[in-house]
Amino acid sequence: MYRNFKFDVIDSYEKSRLGILKTPHGSFRTPAFIFCGTKASVKGISPQQLLETGTQVLLANTYHLFSFPRSEYLKERGGLHKFMGWNGPMLTDSGGFQIFSLGHGSIADEVKGKRSGKTTLIKIDEDGAFFRSYWNGDLQLLTPEKSIDTQRNLGADLIVSFDECTPYHLNKKYTEQSMERSHRWEKRSLNEFIRCNDFSQALYGVVQGGIYEDLRKRSAVFVSENSFFATAIGGTLGASKQQMYEVVEMATTSLDTSRPIHLLGIGGIFDIFKGVALGIDTFDCVHPTRIARHGGALVKFQYRDSQNREHINLKRSEYATDDDPIESDCNCSTCRCFSRAYLHYLLKANEILALSAVTIHNIHFMNMLMEEIRKGILNKNLDHVRDKWC
Repeated sequence: MYRNFKFDVIDSYEKSRLGILKTPHGSFRTPAFIFCGTKASVKGISPQQLLETGTQVLLANTYHLFSFPRSEYLKERGGLHKFMGWNGPMLTDSGGFQIFSLGHGSIADEVKGKRSGKTTLIKIDEDGAFFRSYWNGDLQLLTPEKSIDTQRNLGADLIVSFDECTPYHLNKKYTEQSMERSHRWEKRSLNEFIRCNDFSQALYGVVQGGIYEDLRKRSAVFVSENSFFATAIGGTLGASKQQMYEVVEMATTSLDTSRPIHLLGIGGIFDIFKGVALGIDTFDCVHPTRIARHGGALVKFQYRDSQNREHINLKRSEYATDDDPIESDCNCSTCRCFSRAYLHYLLKANEILALSAVTIHNIHFMNMLMEEIRKGILNKNLDHVRDKWC
């Protein structure tokens, strides 16, 4: 069923795996970070620049492209690869996360204990999700079949089954009902995928179950027992970082480890090291590019400011007279050419170059992080690599 796809684990260190994932648009090495081109574009950076920073694989969002400009339009343009000018591997998500976001707020809000009161979600039932389009307010229905059909039109190599992403604060009864409905949706997704399979795409099953260990394990067994190419761990993962790591471990203990394992929506530096140590192969998150647009530059441990976050805020006045690059040992084009002081000035002057320059650094940073992690697995010194970056 997946004749043009292959995942090989070529080395390991404890639970961490070094692998190669083959797709019709090329192979990429794992562990890997997948950058989010939500609306068929990674904001502030061109496909050529993405290649120059070492980017291997991109993600586009089914929900947004279902609403506008419509997947049929993109199919007429030759699919996402041709439309974007990106010839490498691509993944599209199912739209399930956006259902959650519309109903309950973002994962970041969940971790911080916040929930947004604004929602465009109308109803979730057995058919699918009814919602108001973010684009024009039209009432729309997204079903498992429509999600797969949309992703087929988009033409991504790797696609994801339709699911509901439940927040951690919901009780176990609803979480279990939602998980079981997601399993039925995933079966429908798989059936629709098989019905029109032309061997150009591979399908991920999604593990749900909230913060409940028995539910996570049941969901992991469900995915492993069905003929998905790979596994994605979904849902909000708890009220704290520590609970998130525990929930991920709950899921990974019952998975088919011969398949690639993806962790949806997680992209912090320390979070990635934790995930890799639990056997996660790929990650995606908007965080590196989103913070760049607000002046946030990712840095290793030794370059951090007094708050010791994983990034520095170049808008802060302390950087107005800082003539060093973001990181002295970084060889991205931004660090080779620009000082922190110049980037601070550009941000304060609202110059577009600032957003592009910091985005280039953050993407290069994440790619170098993953390269170092892969070397750490190969050399059996991943703990040493973590201490350098975290």
